[in-house]
Amino acid sequence: AWMPTVTILPQGWQFSAGPDTTLLAAAELAGIRLLSSCRNGTCRTCLCHMPEGKVRYTVDWPGVSLDERLDGYILPCVAVAETDLTLQARAVRRA
Repeated sequence: AWMPTVTILPQGWQFSAGPDTTLLAAAELAGIRLLSSCRNGTCRTCLCHMPEGKVRYTVDWPGVSLDERLDGYILPCVAVAETDLTLQARAVRRA
């Protein structure tokens, strides 16, 4: 089955994100650690910019304002990829 590909900028790292896996969890499965804290969409630690792509949220009220959403900001801890997408995120690849 096709799975969306997520590209992390500026590093260019890529990983697949399944339909039931949040972007944060999918990154971790690929050995990429995104900045995070609460993991439930409230603290905004993981907030990052998504220049391209589309996500849906696993919670009704993620802590992103309408203006931020329109500007392309998302919370990967509660976001699931619906298309291939690009994230500008602070990320560390584990050895």
